[in-house]
Amino acid sequence: MRKVSRTQPIKRKPARGQAGISFWRVLLVVFLLFACLALAAAAGAAVALPALAAQEFGPPAPGLSFTQRVLYSYRLLANRNSLLTPLEPGAEARPFIVGLGESVNSIATRLEEERLITNADAFRTFLVYTGLDTGVQAGKYQLSPAMTTVEIAHALQDPLPGAVEFHILPGWRVEEIAEALPASGIEVSPVDFMTLVSDPPDNLLPAGVEYLDSLEGYLMPGAYTVERAISVEELVSLFVRRFDESVTAEMRAGFANQGLTLEQAVTLASIVQREAMIEEEQPIIASVFYNRLANGMKLDSDPTVQYALGYDHSGRTWWKNPLTAADLQVNSRYNTYLHPGLPPGPIANPGLPALRAVAAPATTPYFYFRALCDGSGRHSFAVSYEEHLNNACP
Repeated sequence: MRKVSRTQPIKRKPARGQAGISFWRVLLVVFLLFACLALAAAAGAAVALPALAAQEFGPPAPGLSFTQRVLYSYRLLANRNSLLTPLEPGAEARPFIVGLGESVNSIATRLEEERLITNADAFRTFLVYTGLDTGVQAGKYQLSPAMTTVEIAHALQDPLPGAVEFHILPGWRVEEIAEALPASGIEVSPVDFMTLVSDPPDNLLPAGVEYLDSLEGYLMPGAYTVERAISVEELVSLFVRRFDESVTAEMRAGFANQGLTLEQAVTLASIVQREAMIEEEQPIIASVFYNRLANGMKLDSDPTVQYALGYDHSGRTWWKNPLTAADLQVNSRYNTYLHPGLPPGPIANPGLPALRAVAAPATTPYFYFRALCDGSGRHSFAVSYEEHLNNACP
């Protein structure tokens, strides 16, 4: 038997699992190394992306968070071609109208549908990134597919002079018209507008009217194309002329046949306008008020109380809803729950259908109406007060 030298190293077998443990340790170290590299790369991208986007598309809006800046920068860079490449080089410009109060989403969708841009989502992203989404102006533009999406976004900040679209909605009171002026691009201040319509000179009165405390009721609802630099006198005259053109001699004869002056007819039409959400019901609702007037009953119209109350700060509206029992006792000549007959003047600017309903009301036996319970805006009508009570919502 050979003897083993004591100086010769003794080879030992590795303990069970030792080799496996070393493998997993190495794998863990490699994983952590790659994770650190990935995090470093992500951090670098988070810093680099906004810088790259700023070079291509300008600085981001100040209100964006760091996360938003990174996200929007990534989206802009991913859609760089659609944003910076015209859809159709050499194409001619064509009209594009942005409506008053139209949303950015609606504008973006229409731009894509009309083949002015290629990507509505990228357009919206650029607007939000730059903060231009808050500066889009209502009005008429000349846009071309030869423009880049970025150029179109900037163009929408300033409509063409002389081509501003302005809308008066049926049932707006004069204060609501004044509030809509700043966003329209019309260079008439709400204060100057209210000053003029609240004390109109003789040359701005409707045809056949000798004196008015206010032009409330005579600013005809509808769409107008208005010069941006128009004077306040020219603007108000434009609205009143549309009223004179719309209220025909036949309609004025209809008012007279009902025993009303023009001022009384416009006042009643303004109440009908605010009461009737459905146009086809307006002649019926007009008949209810005629029946009440003929029988010496009060009109008991909520919109007249809303008009008397004025601006509701809690609801941020000129038409408080719902009304309380205390509201119905407001001390005002416009409150038709307290005072019989018509109020002293219109409570809003009625549209042409409401004026026609007053000129030619339906013939009905009704004295009462109330909104249906289905939220449709329609009404149930009743002859007696008992029937009216039975029509109440459960």
